[in-house]
Amino acid sequence: MTRRSCAIYATGIVCAHLLIVGIALVVAQVFQTMIHSRLKKEITLTEKSQMFESWKNPPPPVYMEYYFFNVTNPEVFLAGGKASVQQVGPYTYREYRPRENVTFLENGTKVYALNPKSFVFVPEKSAGDPKVDIIRTVNIPYVAVMNELESYTFFVRTMVSMYVGSLGVDVFMTRTVHEILWGFKDPLLSKIHKMKPDVDEHFGLMWKKNGTHEGEFVFHTGEQNYLDYGKIDTWNGLREMSWWSSNQSNMINGTDGAVFHPLINRNELLYIFAADLCRSIHLAYVEDVEVKGIQAYRFAPPNDVLMNPKENPTNAGFCVPAGECLGTGVLKVSVCREGAPIVVSFPHFYQADPAYINAVDGLNPNKEEHETYLDLQPTTGVPIRACKRAQLNIILKRVPGFPKTKFINETIFPIMFVNETATIDDNSASQMRMLLLIVTLVSNFPLLIVGMGIILLLVLVVLFFRNRQKKNEVKRIDFTEAFHSFTTVKDDTAYTQVSDKLDDSSEKPASQPMKNGSYIAMSPVEAQKC
Repeated sequence: MTRRSCAIYATGIVCAHLLIVGIALVVAQVFQTMIHSRLKKEITLTEKSQMFESWKNPPPPVYMEYYFFNVTNPEVFLAGGKASVQQVGPYTYREYRPRENVTFLENGTKVYALNPKSFVFVPEKSAGDPKVDIIRTVNIPYVAVMNELESYTFFVRTMVSMYVGSLGVDVFMTRTVHEILWGFKDPLLSKIHKMKPDVDEHFGLMWKKNGTHEGEFVFHTGEQNYLDYGKIDTWNGLREMSWWSSNQSNMINGTDGAVFHPLINRNELLYIFAADLCRSIHLAYVEDVEVKGIQAYRFAPPNDVLMNPKENPTNAGFCVPAGECLGTGVLKVSVCREGAPIVVSFPHFYQADPAYINAVDGLNPNKEEHETYLDLQPTTGVPIRACKRAQLNIILKRVPGFPKTKFINETIFPIMFVNETATIDDNSASQMRMLLLIVTLVSNFPLLIVGMGIILLLVLVVLFFRNRQKKNEVKRIDFTEAFHSFTTVKDDTAYTQVSDKLDDSSEKPASQPMKNGSYIAMSPVEAQKC
């Protein structure tokens, strides 16, 4: 066997083995299963997990952007006209949210933690100075008092209205951004505080929320089931709430939005419990995106999250009292926030009933600026970018006994909205890209084997045809040489004529006797010259 034939046979054997092994690994998904099993074990909230430290102290910076709706025509609105507002902001604060008092429970399958949040003003990302800029907005303490007195007699409401008027308190107030956010001593609440000490005399949308937490959480670590990774087990000791009018609405579902289980697919719904909204919401897949070179799935709340119960019956449980429902795009949360009739929505009433948008001039909802979304890396479940956007509104309506509301048309009045954003930092993004590269290479290793097998198959085909071509050339050369040799012998050899007589010019040798018959004589002779 020639050296060339040995090479062909060796290539064929290696090629066959690579193809068989590679295809078997692809079909069995051995490496993918191995990687997925590894991810399920590694991505947990245990102390040994690499994810634990980033969960405990999130590295990406979180920014809170506050936008306010400045009322430009309060007199027109009080006279029965349409209110006009102007958006002011943003006023941006850096949010710090470390996990504290972290304690593992039930053999490491659950973990207890507090999540206090503190805020630091960031002037370079803000539109102005919150301690200087003035905003005219709805006087929420005044509306809260009117709301509390609705069950009282007309006489009592009238007396209170007169007393409140003597304090110079009106339906609208003018305060600095800092006061509206972080609190001020309200004259009306101060009077109530003297009669009811449990009523705080200060008011602010973020009053006592700087450096405080939203409750005590117990999370699943994912040690027993990777799908439970980061899910809330209890909130303030509760596994379900009691404010809403159905068991489904009272359920505490999902995570707190900081982590999600690995191996996310496009068809699943992700659940987040929002303590500030007093409910769980779900997010659905929207599209594939790329953030800092990392492929991610974008999830966002679908239209049915705040849809009217007539169109989405599952939302009927959020009507309190049962049957008293608002329209699409808004949610009344005063059931868990005692006081004023507070309503939440997406900014500018995005995805809400057009009636709410048209009730106030100056609103312009759009997806780019007002949609809440979450970009998740599907393999690890790590949030790469997040934008949580929510708007605070209050119901303004006529209250008998309060003459200043006599001509008001009932309106869900916008106060402010917040844009909470976070994007993975460059260092974490670099580590994520490297991790995903390793996962991709290992997962696709069987395909590399198949690819090498295909390449060797092509080499084998080339070698086979070249070897066959070489053999044909050798045969052709042998035939040519044989033919050339034959023709050469024919050209160099002469044959004498067959005759019964000797040539006259030839002399018969003396020693040769005469024989009867003819004979053939073959002797080389020189070629005749022309």
